[in-house]
Amino acid sequence: MKNIIIPVLLFLAFTSFAQTKDTDLVKYVNPLIGTHKMGHTYPGATVPFGMVQLSPETDTLLYEHNGKYNGPVYKYCAGYQYDDPTIVGFSHTHFSGTGHSDLGDFLIMPTTGKLQLNSGTEDHPEKGYRSAFSHENEVAEPNYYRVKLDDHNIIAELTTSSRVGFHQYTFPQSEQAHIILDLTSGIYNYADKNVWTFVRVENDTLITGYRQTSGWARTRTVYFAMSFSKPFVQYGSQDNSKPQVYRGFWGKFDQRKNFPEVAGRQLKFYFDFKTSENEKIKIKFALSPVSTEGALQNMLSEIPHWDFEEVKTNGQQLWNKELGKVVVNTLTPGDKVNFYTAMYHAFLGPTLYMDVNGEYRGLDQNNHKANGFTNYTTFSLWDTYRALHPLFNILQPKRNQDMIQSMIAHYDQSVHHMLPVWSHYANENWCMIGYHSVSVIADAIIKGNANFDVNKALDACVATANQKYYGAIDEYIQLGYVPDEKSGSSVSMTLEYAYDDWCIAQAAKKLNRMDVYDTFMKRSQNWKNVFDANTGYTRPRDGKGVFRKEFDVLSTHGQGFIEGNAWNYSLYVPHDAESMIKMMGGTKRFVTHLDSLFTMYLPDKFFAETEDITREGIIGNYVHGNEPAHHVAYLYNWTNEPWKTQERVRMILKKQYQPTPDGLGGNDDCGQMSAWYIFTSLGFYPVAPGSNEYALGSPAIQKATIALENGKTLIIDTKNQSDKNVYVQKVEVNGQPLKRLHLTHEEIMNGGTVTFYMGSRPKK
Repeated sequence: MKNIIIPVLLFLAFTSFAQTKDTDLVKYVNPLIGTHKMGHTYPGATVPFGMVQLSPETDTLLYEHNGKYNGPVYKYCAGYQYDDPTIVGFSHTHFSGTGHSDLGDFLIMPTTGKLQLNSGTEDHPEKGYRSAFSHENEVAEPNYYRVKLDDHNIIAELTTSSRVGFHQYTFPQSEQAHIILDLTSGIYNYADKNVWTFVRVENDTLITGYRQTSGWARTRTVYFAMSFSKPFVQYGSQDNSKPQVYRGFWGKFDQRKNFPEVAGRQLKFYFDFKTSENEKIKIKFALSPVSTEGALQNMLSEIPHWDFEEVKTNGQQLWNKELGKVVVNTLTPGDKVNFYTAMYHAFLGPTLYMDVNGEYRGLDQNNHKANGFTNYTTFSLWDTYRALHPLFNILQPKRNQDMIQSMIAHYDQSVHHMLPVWSHYANENWCMIGYHSVSVIADAIIKGNANFDVNKALDACVATANQKYYGAIDEYIQLGYVPDEKSGSSVSMTLEYAYDDWCIAQAAKKLNRMDVYDTFMKRSQNWKNVFDANTGYTRPRDGKGVFRKEFDVLSTHGQGFIEGNAWNYSLYVPHDAESMIKMMGGTKRFVTHLDSLFTMYLPDKFFAETEDITREGIIGNYVHGNEPAHHVAYLYNWTNEPWKTQERVRMILKKQYQPTPDGLGGNDDCGQMSAWYIFTSLGFYPVAPGSNEYALGSPAIQKATIALENGKTLIIDTKNQSDKNVYVQKVEVNGQPLKRLHLTHEEIMNGGTVTFYMGSRPKK
């Protein structure tokens, strides 16, 4: 009898351990989520926060070189749309989830048959090097992408290290096998985006060069080193620049064969091979912001071998390490896919931006070395200050410190000493509004995650908030608001500046800089200067103090707001919700306003004018796809009906996030949409970064175990959890009742257990 019982008990113990210690979390990530419609994510291979994002392009061009319009650039911010039938090639740099486009550097495409150096069209891929493909023959995993290129009968596989893209192409038997390197291709590609390109054929397996572009980033240079696993038979190039004299006659393109150095604005290279059936040709493609020598050193340091599976496995182990920081049990398998895909998207950026020796290109276009920190780029701060960086203060505190040091380096290199607004690849894009670096810095200081010179950081915040050449700050300081005639987004700017000023005040108070605190606390009340008590909404006013007469609270067109209208943007006072509610008529009237936000119907004329009118990301007049609304559902916590927050956030989770390619209700915006999902699923949210408080919501998980970098563990547990039991009956922290509607950062970072007791009816 013992011989039977003991094996059974061992089996049960093993299966229980396997269920609770699932370390292969990569399998729950679906990188195809958000690749359809407006999610603007990419499905390709990358490691956490990696410098290389190696991903397929289904289209990239806004204009062909003949000036013919080739579709809306907004559609291809990440280069890939799930419903497209063809693949143009595989490039090495991508944004994740942005509403603007750039990058798409160094497109590689393997082909067979007659050499063609134009990309062809979606309708006629046979007229170029692009290929049809099927999702049935497509696999997307963290740090691995695989697809069959039907027109060329080639299996393409992609993986990466931090700075190196690794391609593996399985060819058929062919006397005409080619690998094309297209330096003209790029996302947001006007014909004049390329400033200059240079390629040097070092030998029959090594290519080096660089690409200079002037797109969204006006001055961007990326260097590369490209290594083949097999020598090519011959090679050639084509320059698609303006017609020029070549060998005594005028030709449309400058074509050269086996010429070792070529420079021009529109270069395309090809490399010819002879392949046997199922022969694999591999390519290592390393990037550098500094030099071809740096790219080559990155390659030799990170991938000194040709073992594709080893690189794939190493990258997926990195992903499992990061994903394993939160181990969740969910109500449905789809919820688990949503959660870990959100974790994946949140950890794609900001991205590493330096060579293995620490060198990087600075904002001043000089080369610098990161001493004592890792340098990062791609700061979409208008989006990510809200939830992504607060999430990093919990799950990625060391990285967040390095990101802030990268921002301070940006400040040092700025001619006017200003922190980044929206920056990437050693460029400031000046996109969107506010100076939200100060929110990220203040949040880290308030939460004790500030292993940097905090007083220098505060000085940088103050200097940034006083830069009079940016965003009508001069008028804002003088008048206490941005006047209508100075900006079409005057009200939004005033509201966001006021919040940022409050953040500066909180950091100053923490550092006992009371003169700074007094100045910026006063400025943080400037939001009241655009509040019209007669209408109950914020409203544009001119330099003389007169509110605009012709005003529509529901219209998004020219009403003083950006990505919103007066009805929803008037709720953007995250740092002073109590005063906002009072000015809007008190709690009862405010709740009615907030209720209507989620239930009203807007005709199409009230939507922003884009290529296509769309209701994606929209619930009534609540626009989840636009970040200014992300805190709004939590504002019921400042009323006597907090149970409505619980109801709303669970509803938003279900409506705006699905485990499908079109499962994101708007641009993921460099991880902000995903960070909202993570926080909200766990049951709390940072309404006002710069505070140590997180507003309570309604957790959508059964249980979450969070491994903190300080060695402690936080458990979020739920009792009576179900799809219908969305209302919180009570909350306990380490067994003691929580008698408030927020958690503190200290409670989270000290570890322990937070228990939510759920029910099907509101606890009023």
